[in-house]
Amino acid sequence: MKSPLLPELVSFIETLPEPHILCDRQYRVLAANNAYRRSFGVNQVYAGRTCFDISHHFSVPCDQAGETCPLQQSLRSGQRERVLHLHQTPQGEAYVNIELSPIRDAKGDIAYFIEKMEPLAVARGLSDAQGLVGRAPAFQHMLEMVARVAPSEATVLLLGESGTGKELVARAIHDASRRAGKPFVALDCSGLTETLFESELFGHERGAFTGANTRSVGLIEAASGGTLFLDEVGDIPLVMQVKLLRLLETGTYRRVGSAEPHKADIRLVSATHRNLREMVTSSSFRQDLYFRLNTFPVELPALRERSSDIPLLAMSLLSRVAADRNLVISEEAIDLLLHYDYPGNVRELRNIIERASLLCDGEAIQPIHLPEEVRSGHALRANNTGKYASLEELERQTLETRLAHHRGSRKKLAAELGISERTLYRKLKRLGE
Repeated sequence: MKSPLLPELVSFIETLPEPHILCDRQYRVLAANNAYRRSFGVNQVYAGRTCFDISHHFSVPCDQAGETCPLQQSLRSGQRERVLHLHQTPQGEAYVNIELSPIRDAKGDIAYFIEKMEPLAVARGLSDAQGLVGRAPAFQHMLEMVARVAPSEATVLLLGESGTGKELVARAIHDASRRAGKPFVALDCSGLTETLFESELFGHERGAFTGANTRSVGLIEAASGGTLFLDEVGDIPLVMQVKLLRLLETGTYRRVGSAEPHKADIRLVSATHRNLREMVTSSSFRQDLYFRLNTFPVELPALRERSSDIPLLAMSLLSRVAADRNLVISEEAIDLLLHYDYPGNVRELRNIIERASLLCDGEAIQPIHLPEEVRSGHALRANNTGKYASLEELERQTLETRLAHHRGSRKKLAAELGISERTLYRKLKRLGE
C-alpha cells in the first residue's frame, strides 16, 4: 500500500536546488529531483533501482562493499547521518558529500530517507592542483575531515610526514572556504631567525632595524581576508611563539618598529611533521600555543599507509610530468612501486615518476627506468636530525624490511642476504629480534 507521505515527499525534493533522492529502507530509489538528474546524468529509468547500483555500480549495499553506508547508520542511530562517498558521474568518479535524513511515518517508524548529495570542492582542489588523489580508506578519512572543517573559520593543524602534501591540503581548505576569493599566503617557518620571522609575519617600518630602508608589508597584511598557512610551526623560535599566540588571542599585531596595533583578518592553517605534544613536554613548544593551533587537527596519511593508491597516483603524476607524451607504466614497474615504502611520500613518488619519464625513450616505463632503491626495495631514509641515515641505520632498516616480508626460515633469509646464518643471528640479536 502506497504511503500518503510519498507524493508530498516527491514534490518536496523537486523544490530543492541541490541534488536529492528519495529512497526506502530496502535501498530502492523512489524519486530523484531535476538537480540530481542533471548532476549525475541519471536520465534513464531509476525507479526501483538501488542507490548503491546507481551511485557506485555495486551489486550489494555499500557496507558490504567496503564503504560506509549512511542508510544503515541512520537506521541504527535514528538520526541524520553524513558521510563521504566516491560516486560514478558522467565525468568519471568524484567525491560526494552525502547527508541522509530519515523520514518517519505516523507510527514514528522510519519509512523513507531523503539523501542530499554535493560534490566536494576540497576534492577538486586536491586533484586539480597536483594530482594528490586517492581512494584508500586512510585518504578518504583525511578528506572527510578536511571537508568538514573547510567551510568554517576554525584554526586547522595539519599533521604528517614530509612530502604528504600538507600545503596542497591547506590550499584546498582555502579554496573550499568562504575566503576562497581572497589571498592564500604561505610561510615556511623552518630556518627563520627570530628577527626574520617577525619581520616576515608582521612587517616592519622604515628604520626598524639595520637594512630596513623601506616600510614592508607583512604576510598577515598580505593575506588579509584570506588564509595564512604556516608550514613547519614546530620550528618557530620560542620568543616568536609568544607573539604568534598574542595574534591568535587578540586578533591584532604590530609591525616591527611601530606601536600602532592593526586588526588581523585571516584564517590560520598550520602544519608540522614534528610531534608537538612531545615538544610541549620538553618545553620546546608552548602549551598554550599548541592548544590554539590544535583546534581541529587533521592527520595526513603517509603513502605507505595508502599503498593501494600508488598505481592511481603514479599515472596521475605521469600525466602531469610528461603531459606531451602518451606514456604508460608497465605492470612490472607498478609492482616495484607497490613494494617500496616511500620515506619521502608523494613528493618522492613524483620525483621517481619524473626521472623515469626522462629516462624512458619508449612508450612504457620499465623497471630499468626506476631508481635502484625502488628496484631493490631499500629506501634511503633520513634520521631524526634530518640527515641521511648511516650505513648502520640503513642495514637496520633493510633487516627490518626483509623480516617484515620474509615468510621462510632464517637460514633461507641469510642466504638471500648473502651472509652466514650465524652473522644473521648476531645482527638480529642487536635489533632485539
